[in-house]
Amino acid sequence: MIEKEVNPHFENFLFDWSTKFQFLVGGYGSSKSYHIALKLILKMLEDKRTALVVREVYDTHRDSTFSLLEEIVIDLGLEGRVKCLSSPMQLRFPNGSKIIFKGMDKPAKLKSINNVSIIWVEECSEVKYAGFKELLGRLRHPKLKLHMLLSTNPVGEDNWTFKHFFKDELTGRLVLDDHELYEKRTVITNDTYYHHSTADDNLFLPESYIAQLEELKEYDPDLYRIARKGHFGVNGIRVLPQFEEWPHREVMAAIKNVKKPINRVGMDFGFEDSFNAVVRMVIDHNQKILYIYWQYYKNKMTDDLTAKDLEEFKRTKELIIADSAEPKAIQYYKQCGFRMKGARKFQGSRLANTKKVKRFKKIICSKNCPDVIRELKYLTYQVDSEGNIIPDEFKIDPHSFSAIWYGLDGYEVSDLKGGSVSVLK
Repeated sequence: MIEKEVNPHFENFLFDWSTKFQFLVGGYGSSKSYHIALKLILKMLEDKRTALVVREVYDTHRDSTFSLLEEIVIDLGLEGRVKCLSSPMQLRFPNGSKIIFKGMDKPAKLKSINNVSIIWVEECSEVKYAGFKELLGRLRHPKLKLHMLLSTNPVGEDNWTFKHFFKDELTGRLVLDDHELYEKRTVITNDTYYHHSTADDNLFLPESYIAQLEELKEYDPDLYRIARKGHFGVNGIRVLPQFEEWPHREVMAAIKNVKKPINRVGMDFGFEDSFNAVVRMVIDHNQKILYIYWQYYKNKMTDDLTAKDLEEFKRTKELIIADSAEPKAIQYYKQCGFRMKGARKFQGSRLANTKKVKRFKKIICSKNCPDVIRELKYLTYQVDSEGNIIPDEFKIDPHSFSAIWYGLDGYEVSDLKGGSVSVLK
């Protein structure tokens, strides 16, 4: 008989093994990792199993998961029965159960693991999606029920954990609305036990710690959302907060109602890691709205293959304004019968183009343009070592944004201060 006082919000979780996946997300100090470790030890004592504990970097186990498990073993008075071995890190139980530790930075060592029936992925948002799928393949046992425990602080909605366990706007896949979890605190669906927690759920925390988390609200709202509220969201300052996605039919209907529409096409070149990105746009100059209704987005395509894909532009005679850094490619397309020219580039053009796009009151994108949505909806600024934003650098390389820059070459949105406007068609 083991007696241990635990936080009430975790009592049901400790003994619920009804699902294959158990996904715990929460703010700082919520005690989610502690209760996963306790749950794991109790299960190892009950059944003869091999459990695998994983972090992205192996060496981080020693001061986190291994240290936590060892602390609980001592606290439960089990140090005489459960051996905590430090080299290699391992916990051995009297019934033959064992807990082993691996890092995704050494994937070759995962291949030698056999009969693992439980995996705990700590800070799972730091593990790559490919690594998560690799771990699923390592979770196998001929007789025992399989379980994977995943714990994390919430990160951006572009992280694979959010897309896999909640919703992926790009594909339209919806498993669970995260706001439903924040409201209900625990949800069981799709063979997954979801659990949300905050520092308020940890009755053993000093009030000074919670007060410290509350202070984040005043000077770091992003970290406040993560650390205090335990909510997913957009990490960083969005470049285009006015970006919206609409059903394609609604976008086209709105475009039909634009008085004196300005049609533009922009193209960014890419091949190996970057992409050939083409966007069709319509500008509502009076309302200061940019509509994006068509995209082309492919990589590892030679110019001749891309030219075949874009054959319709030869028939429509639309002018494509492309990246002037590729004059050879532009000349090739022109020889193939395309109307194409290079966009102007100058010192500071990245910043100038970014500011230009930001001046639109609305940027409305058709849902038929999934790559544009993926890149621009949550596009955030890069920051320097002191946390200051870099106004012409972003956390990803948004090829569709570059295509928009080029397509808008020669056009100026009205100066919000009432300055002059030039519109070159």
